[in-house]
Amino acid sequence: MNSFKKTPIQNFTKGSVVTTEECKYWKQLGNPVFIKEYGSINYIDFSPIQPYNFAATCSLRVQIYNPLTKLVLKNISTFQKEAFGATYRKDGKLLVAGDEEGKIRLFDTNTKTMLRLFSGHKAPVHRTYFLSDLHHIVSFSDDKTVKLWDVATERFMTTFRGHNDYVRAGATNPISPHTILSGGYDHVVKMYDTRSNNCVLSVNHGSPVESVLFIPSGGIFISAGGTDIKFWDAVNGGRHLGNISQHTKTVTCLSMSADGRHLISGSLDRHVKFFNTANYQMIHNLNYTNSVLSVGVSRDGNTLAVGQVDGTLAIHRREEKFEEQKADEKREKRRKQRNLMTDEFVPRPEKRESKNYDNSLRTFEYAKALDQVMNRYCVNRTPEVTVAIIQELIRRNGLKQALVNRQQDSLAKIITFFNRYIGDGRFTRILIDAIDIFLNVYESQFTTLSPNIQRLIVELNRRIKVEEDMTLQFLKLGGSLDMVINAAEISYENQTNLVDLTATKLQPTENAMNATVIKI
Repeated sequence: MNSFKKTPIQNFTKGSVVTTEECKYWKQLGNPVFIKEYGSINYIDFSPIQPYNFAATCSLRVQIYNPLTKLVLKNISTFQKEAFGATYRKDGKLLVAGDEEGKIRLFDTNTKTMLRLFSGHKAPVHRTYFLSDLHHIVSFSDDKTVKLWDVATERFMTTFRGHNDYVRAGATNPISPHTILSGGYDHVVKMYDTRSNNCVLSVNHGSPVESVLFIPSGGIFISAGGTDIKFWDAVNGGRHLGNISQHTKTVTCLSMSADGRHLISGSLDRHVKFFNTANYQMIHNLNYTNSVLSVGVSRDGNTLAVGQVDGTLAIHRREEKFEEQKADEKREKRRKQRNLMTDEFVPRPEKRESKNYDNSLRTFEYAKALDQVMNRYCVNRTPEVTVAIIQELIRRNGLKQALVNRQQDSLAKIITFFNRYIGDGRFTRILIDAIDIFLNVYESQFTTLSPNIQRLIVELNRRIKVEEDMTLQFLKLGGSLDMVINAAEISYENQTNLVDLTATKLQPTENAMNATVIKI
């Protein structure tokens, strides 16, 4: 007697696997090396070029560290009062920092020479950044203003006003050289266009804003203040996209991985937390002995630096052995993926024993087979088995036969299953075909069905419309992302044609040379 071919049950990849891999990736950062600095470390910024040195701003100096040796390479101590927010230009050749006097200083990172001294603010400058065109600097001050400066001429260009309190957070768009973001203690985040010198967008964070940044594509920006981290759509008029509230005290700093997939936040609650920017889920957490004021991650993701309020600097470094292991795992994963279709599932190995539904299918008892996979265990624990039987019945043109002349309680189970899993991307395509057959069977009998069944069908109609609307939103989002990517490619082509304003071409101005210098 020929053996009956058992129904293949398909095992779908679980979404939690991605989270597990991400958590494992950040857990591989080694135990921290602790270094005691002279004062609170208010800002950390990594050089965008190898070997990815980082600048830690504290007290009256900026310390430049080597992430491999964890030793100070250079000590910039030309500040008369406390220094704030030293950041690199994206070619790594220049460094800019503000200070408590309201001045902005520009340095050559190789020689530590002060090349420019910008004066104009009437209060401390806590954040300074280069625009993506490399030729301009923007500063954010406690005098409630944002100022734009020209590097070549050392001249002030324009002032952006609008905040009613200290401006201690800022960012520049990594794609557009004309877009500036500022966050104030008045709870407001403002976006300015340097071409029109106007505020083009304003959103209310709801708490004093401590940090803002753009994701690498430039289309979304993030604000942090109070215990909340909020995501905003810069392309769609500042629409609120999502919210993270995982900290118990004020979030003081944000940093982003180079690929934009992971957000890192530090807080006064002594925690540094890692989040997936796609679903806003926390994937890792680090705990420290003091409140965290600053955090930074290298472009290659192998070094994490954390600055604390008591002046303790924690440096985490990924083990080299893990990097080699990770590369091997990626190569093996790519090899396996080449042998599999991207949207197909992996067959579960067959077991020798026959299942009840296989016996029912063998004897063409389709209604019985469907009932056997509509029990509580299958629906809650192994829905892929239920969907596999539905798919097999559709293939045999037997689903209609399995659905006709059913009792009300049996219909309720089937419709409830449809409602529960129609939004699951693993099953959507198969369930759409099954729902179509179901409606063909019962559409003429709708008025004769019980009120409970009618309510379930109305709910199914609502869920299908929700999925349809979500699909349209994803299509629109895909179009927006295409525009951002195209703009990024055009911007990159334009930037490669810019005249390189390197530190070797810049000479210290008379103003910088005559500035009073205190060396410690």
